[in-house]
Amino acid sequence: MEPKLIKEGYLVKKGTVLNSWKAVWVVLSEDGVEFFKKKTDSTPKGMIPLKGAVLTCPCQDFSKRTFVFKINTAKNQEHFFQATHLEERESWVKDIKRAISCLQGGKRFARKSTRRSIRLPDTVNLSEIYVQMRDQEDGIKELKLEKEKRVYNHCFTGGCVVDWLINKDKARNRPEALMLATGLLNEGFLQPAGDLSKDGAEGGAESAVLDEPDAFYYFADSGFFCEGYSSDEDGILKEEFRGNIIKQGCLLKQGHRRKNWKVRKFILRDDPAYIHYYDPTKGDEHLLGSIHLRGSVITAVEFVPDAKRYDVDGNLFEIITSDEKHYFLQAATVEERKEWIKAIQMVSKTGK
Repeated sequence: MEPKLIKEGYLVKKGTVLNSWKAVWVVLSEDGVEFFKKKTDSTPKGMIPLKGAVLTCPCQDFSKRTFVFKINTAKNQEHFFQATHLEERESWVKDIKRAISCLQGGKRFARKSTRRSIRLPDTVNLSEIYVQMRDQEDGIKELKLEKEKRVYNHCFTGGCVVDWLINKDKARNRPEALMLATGLLNEGFLQPAGDLSKDGAEGGAESAVLDEPDAFYYFADSGFFCEGYSSDEDGILKEEFRGNIIKQGCLLKQGHRRKNWKVRKFILRDDPAYIHYYDPTKGDEHLLGSIHLRGSVITAVEFVPDAKRYDVDGNLFEIITSDEKHYFLQAATVEERKEWIKAIQMVSKTGK
């Protein structure tokens, strides 16, 4: 019987020979993980057997990369993958762990709720705490904080995290709150912003979160960005990033000049209405471009002018901006295309 396909999508993978990171199409089945150079390729670049494998998440081998997980095979080969955002990483990790567990127990894969392994009491649910922290009314307030001629947007201090955990009866005292905050940091729900908090996270101390007013942190899926003191023109540019993140993930984008297709990470923000795109192998500080969506037209299309046939695998859609610029994108599935079109259309009508 052929192994059942469980999950597929774009991830960034570290090369096994070279240290370069590249976007690949990943297919998870019941007994292994295959990765392809392109979604349309029929032959994989490699296959990772899951029998006897061990998955590590969060993986902190790379201080400048977030949302990384590691698969160690039975033959002690290491494979590193990076997701574009927290929710995506959690989804992959959950399914891969379940597949490994089923192989060990001789069972067929079936999804069920599994608790992540962390050194916290069984009664603690970090996902629930994170959702409560993000609550607009009762959660931690995101602020604009300044330090050493830099402005940190959509962030908060380590002391605020500790105070909130105590005030909401999540912890009995500050040491217990620090342990809980460290769990949230290790699982990727919180991220360090600035040298002080990053040094604390990498220092190997019992508490990686610093209970200090100068240690800044931000939510993994927030609109965080850092800026130096700059001109009015730069201030206008930074205004693009102040909106809430509505949707994010990888899509194929057609280049304007060469007309080739490349995997890009897209982040959709609501107010002002922008979608920004990045090289997923380099992180969110490497912005490649932005599309102002106010007044744009977004529609599904069946073909793209100047596109090579073997580069197109369906699920196409087009963004036409108010100044008549055309952007052609490919989603991985029909459902994903519907979700992106719906989200972008909503933002284009309601955002500034």
